[in-house]
Amino acid sequence: MRLTILGGGGFRVPLVYGALLTDHAEGRVTEVVLHDVDDRRLRAVSRVLAEQAAGVPDAPRVTATTGLDEALRGADFVFSAIRVGGLAGRADDERVALAEGVLGQETVGAGGIAYGLRTVPVAVDIARRVARLAPDAWVINFTNPAGLVTEAMSRHLGDRVIGICDSPVGLGRRIARVLGAGPEEVFVDYVGLNHLGWVRALRIDGRDELPRLLADPALLGSFEEGRLFGPEWLASLGAVPNEYLHYYYFNRETVRAYREAERTRGAFLRDQQARFYEEAGDPGVPALAAWDRTRAEREATYMAENRESAGAGEREEADLSGGYEQVALALMRAIARDERATLILNVRNRSTLSALDADAVVEVPCLVDANGAHPLAADPLPGHATGLVCSVKAVEREVLAAAESGSRTTAVKAFALHPLVDSVTVARRLMEGYAGAHPGLAYLK
Repeated sequence: MRLTILGGGGFRVPLVYGALLTDHAEGRVTEVVLHDVDDRRLRAVSRVLAEQAAGVPDAPRVTATTGLDEALRGADFVFSAIRVGGLAGRADDERVALAEGVLGQETVGAGGIAYGLRTVPVAVDIARRVARLAPDAWVINFTNPAGLVTEAMSRHLGDRVIGICDSPVGLGRRIARVLGAGPEEVFVDYVGLNHLGWVRALRIDGRDELPRLLADPALLGSFEEGRLFGPEWLASLGAVPNEYLHYYYFNRETVRAYREAERTRGAFLRDQQARFYEEAGDPGVPALAAWDRTRAEREATYMAENRESAGAGEREEADLSGGYEQVALALMRAIARDERATLILNVRNRSTLSALDADAVVEVPCLVDANGAHPLAADPLPGHATGLVCSVKAVEREVLAAAESGSRTTAVKAFALHPLVDSVTVARRLMEGYAGAHPGLAYLK
């Protein structure tokens, strides 16, 4: 089976390849094609993968190319993890937004809109090429903003594109851990949009154990989301939100922490990864060891400003291992081998959430089999969550409309309608700032 990884020079590609190395069953991935527009990054990551594969007799063969059509032909699965504009673009997204006093995070608020506006046209082009060159391939999308990009691609690929994210996986794992259960023992009732969802129940042997957690302040304070949001707020909500909702519930504190930080997250990663690629390009430096050191630092500093503003302390060691690569592998196994699995994924809504239309991409538990991912029935969201989900989905639709039409006016509307942008005047200044920072937005007239 052939897997093509778009963004194949990306820093997290070794996580995916490492997961593939653990799969020795029939029907596994035997060939990996890395595609990237940056040949230097491709060579660096290829070195890391070669060192990972040392001593593994049936390791998937790896090839690399800068030709997109070449990479797509013959693919059974396409894993999309591109970053249009690179980490320099992410740093600019943060800088422009913070200068206006609003959030510039890469998937949330103004930064997420800017990232989406320059990513959607590229993702749509990829979707059209997949439909033409590899019509039987399944696309697994990890490109951010993941829900928005998955919806854009679904307009050309239908249900053959599925979005994944590691946030719900990590959240469910942490809740299960404090309740004394393993991840494989629980069903996580999680629902919302990508980076905008809530755990409403966690069932062990059919019994919902979340009320026990919400009634115990000590238990709530023993894991990351409990410390981040505070036990009292979680008990008030009657649910455990995805960590990204901290940007909404504690927006002023987070923006202040980001503005006071020495460097934004994007600027930190830009500089950190530049050092890694320089190291990994030196034949005398063990590439895998350099990657391991860099990844450990990256994971330990994840959402550091949010944790600092909440007094949440350092991340626990058990939460430093990521998880999206395991979701990707489980998804591929379920489809390729018809091994049924229940996974939290980004898929078209159909009739899952009554507040949204059938084509809206949502993030919910799905049953996966050889025919793809099928969202499970879900109870309606509470009013406060419905309002936020509908508001953010409306913004996503304006981003898609702007990307399709090339309308700067529609792009301004997307900024202005977002709950974390508090002024039409600010929205107009954001559009001007981003247009000046990103050549990739020149199509907006």
